[in-house]
Amino acid sequence: MQNWTDDSFTLPEQEDDSTLLPLYLRPQELSPDARTYGTLSWNRRSKCWVVKGDPSVTELCKRLFPGSAGARRGEARFTAHRRAVGDLCWLMLRFPLQVKLGDLDRWDEAVAAVRNYAIRQEKAARMPQAADPPEGSFDGTLMNFQREGLAFLLQHDRCLLADEMGLGKTVQALAMLAADRLFPALVVPPPHLTLNWREEAQRFLRIEDRAPRVHIVTGLTPYDLPEADIYIMHYLLLRGWKETLPTLPLRCVVFDEIQELRHSGTEKYSAASLLAESCERVYGLSGTPIYNRGGEIWNVINILDFHFLGDWESFSREWCYGYGSAIVAKPDVLGDYLRREGLMLRRTKEAVLSQLPPKRRLVQELDWNDKVYAKLMAPVIPQIVKWKTDASLTRQEKNILEETISQRARQATGVAKAPWVCQFVRALLENGEKVLLFAHHHEVMDIYRQELKAFHPGFITGRETVSQKEQAVSRFMEGKTDLCCISLRAAAGLNLQRATCVVFGELDWSPAVHSQAEDRAHRIGQQDSLLCYYLVAPAGSDASMQEALGLKVSQFVGLMGDRPQTQEEAEAAANYARRHVEQIAERMLGGET
Repeated sequence: MQNWTDDSFTLPEQEDDSTLLPLYLRPQELSPDARTYGTLSWNRRSKCWVVKGDPSVTELCKRLFPGSAGARRGEARFTAHRRAVGDLCWLMLRFPLQVKLGDLDRWDEAVAAVRNYAIRQEKAARMPQAADPPEGSFDGTLMNFQREGLAFLLQHDRCLLADEMGLGKTVQALAMLAADRLFPALVVPPPHLTLNWREEAQRFLRIEDRAPRVHIVTGLTPYDLPEADIYIMHYLLLRGWKETLPTLPLRCVVFDEIQELRHSGTEKYSAASLLAESCERVYGLSGTPIYNRGGEIWNVINILDFHFLGDWESFSREWCYGYGSAIVAKPDVLGDYLRREGLMLRRTKEAVLSQLPPKRRLVQELDWNDKVYAKLMAPVIPQIVKWKTDASLTRQEKNILEETISQRARQATGVAKAPWVCQFVRALLENGEKVLLFAHHHEVMDIYRQELKAFHPGFITGRETVSQKEQAVSRFMEGKTDLCCISLRAAAGLNLQRATCVVFGELDWSPAVHSQAEDRAHRIGQQDSLLCYYLVAPAGSDASMQEALGLKVSQFVGLMGDRPQTQEEAEAAANYARRHVEQIAERMLGGET
């Protein structure tokens, strides 16, 4: 399959691109003595095109184009969306209108934009259906369905990539940025995914033989941004930067988990709308794009392509159950329409299962609370000093102290990142996934219990009775809950193959422990591809444990340990724990004795 870059694919030469246009968009010559049926003018306050003329014409407009209704008698209004401008061009073939002199330039620009878009869409239909980024711009290999996703994104300047969770929407978006060199770009993710976007961008993108410059925007108060290729700003900051973002020279904006914008009327939504309007390329990523509540999907699409679905009144009347109704009557028909019009691409895991391995292990870096970590580690400092300086300690005493320090650091790391783990798991559950959430410390499990109580999770932590453990298993397997929280060392013998995702909120030194936990969901004969997420903090114990497990932050990784732990591996884990304490001492004591 041919690579598709800016200059690597060309269509057969056309004598005139206008031959690619539908008839109603081709240039028309109006004879000087032709009859006109009214006027067309631009309303600056409402930002719409206004038809005024014979009642027969304006009444026809309101019957054919419901969004033009609501105006006064003898008047019909059309939004400035390119589809509405195209409708006006079609109408004027039958009923020519006189464009007001002062609005001629604006009308010519609007029609030219519609024609350019139509030509681009027609050319896109003839382009390759799969694409790869240019050599040297992207450090990764796309699966076939991801190559098709890249081609789709390259063909459309405003659209929604709605693949199910775990199919690599992030990597496809990064490949698109690489292929069309859309820098600087802004990525807007939920708060818990900001660090993961930074790591993925630096892992996959290459700009002139270097990693991209990535800047994570902080705070609600705007400041002079440093020069960067990728800017990352989570949704909660948008309102503070509302006036600033449209002035930045951004070539592309990517709204990750764009369902965050399904509610209008907020400063966050208003800021996102102004940003999208100012940017030439706008993309949304979401695994749950079609909602039964019409207002939500209408709001999301409005961010990507304003009034693509018409105004709210016409949308609610035609797609929902009547004026003001927020319930889409036929979500599947709406989904088909969005796909057909090139505004959405969606693939399910089932549809691409043959391209997926039995297990997919993804490591994602989350944010954490370093102040909480420091507070929890403060009482441990005297123990670290003792371990490092007390020469009277026996080998056994030093080993015991080592284990205590390592455990306290692991616990502090787990607690410091627990709220972000819960945000991540909440997103999985809201996407319809069935989740096994693994952790090690009771204090961490207690945070999960509080933060995720709305999902009525089951718990298997070693603190439950036999009957309580059996009840947690049966509730999960019978579909009474989609979340089961399990201790890493309490997973043996459990059969929980209903799960579609395994999430490690904490790590263990032993790869075999993780493999055993994964196998609670991935059983012999299972006809599915299991998603296994390893959620890591940017500091604390996780960096050392990643090294021990051979993990690297990336979209797809391999992990040793799909077999029982050997004696040598157990000893290696002990050595890693010892080095872990050495690293803690160096970090917290500054290497001083």
